Amino acid sequence: MTDQQTWVPGAAGSLYDVDNLPYAVVTTGEAPARLGVRIGDLVLDLGAAARDLRPEWAGLLDVAALNPLLAAGPATWAEVRSWVGDLLTDPAHRDRVTLLPLADVACRLPFEVADYVDYYASEHHATNVGRIFRPDGEALLPNWKHLPVGYHGRAGSIVVSGTAIHRPAGQRKAPDDAAPAYGPSRRLDIEAELGFVVGRGVPLGTRVATAEFADTVFGVAGVNDWSARDIQAWEYVPLGPNLAKSFATSISAWVTPLAALEPARVPLPGQDVPVLPYLQEDGPAGYDIEVEVELNGTVVARPPYRTMYWSPAQMLAHLTVNGASLRVGDLYASGTISGPEREQRGSFLELSWGGREPFVAGGEERTFLEDGDEVVLRYTAPGARGRIGLGEVRGRILPTV
Repeated sequence: MTDQQTWVPGAAGSLYDVDNLPYAVVTTGEAPARLGVRIGDLVLDLGAAARDLRPEWAGLLDVAALNPLLAAGPATWAEVRSWVGDLLTDPAHRDRVTLLPLADVACRLPFEVADYVDYYASEHHATNVGRIFRPDGEALLPNWKHLPVGYHGRAGSIVVSGTAIHRPAGQRKAPDDAAPAYGPSRRLDIEAELGFVVGRGVPLGTRVATAEFADTVFGVAGVNDWSARDIQAWEYVPLGPNLAKSFATSISAWVTPLAALEPARVPLPGQDVPVLPYLQEDGPAGYDIEVEVELNGTVVARPPYRTMYWSPAQMLAHLTVNGASLRVGDLYASGTISGPEREQRGSFLELSWGGREPFVAGGEERTFLEDGDEVVLRYTAPGARGRIGLGEVRGRILPTV
């Protein structure tokens, strides 16, 4: 990325300076959806720029999803990013590009999601959940420090930030109930996560090494994997989550390229059990990303991604070690991000310790989500010129339909 300052008014020194440049799919009025890049509080119309200045890239950029750019590969990712940086720093381009006010654009789901895998990569989260549900047993199950535990989610239920979420209904059974009952979830929860967007197809029978992470993953997106804890508690034994998760997963409209996150690379906090060779990696494997969890305008938690036990490269390698394929547009998520302190817990299950220890938001004691609640997750990280913003994940709870 260029060391030059941007000519865009108000963008220099912001969370969306030229060291960031996240992508989204935007619409304005009746115009077709196309790619945009955020710079400050404006959006570069990337589709129009491609049509006018780089017509050979129109098929990648003047389109309604990131998938063609994802499929173009790392060399093209870098070339497009460099070109966008030049457009926004060279004053000669000031009158050659279109900048749209952020408030005037609507954002769509940024890419067509092929498959979705959700992991369970935070030791603090997994330990908290184990202590809540198994107070007399081991918090972590025997496999947890040997492999990144995960499950396959429902790609068709992934929605863009701002989409309202209807409270799910399903079977619930409290420990003292004689039989299950059907009805709306009474313990609806959030999970503050980070998602990784795959830009490389890999055929069946091919394994992806941890060293291939940066050539395989295009970028990151914020994720809120909404969870119905009462439905989950009844259904998940022995095969894991199903309906408790599949009703909705929200992702940010903006996808931040991995290249913007290079200054945020940090070592993992430490894996105290030796991992098998396919999970080993060299160099800093984690990211110093801060998450802010807001409930109805009150910040209730600040989970730090740097505390995660398993790295995104390890999750990717484990996903394919059995020969499973990858498709362009695959999404895999970290699982709930939680740190060692109470105010760093990324789910209301943990913040309220299973509903037994309410937390305070807006002057009220709270446990799980109520109809009308709005949750916003915001993400920031160190960038080349200061902190950068990774967008937000916003969702409001509506009653069961």
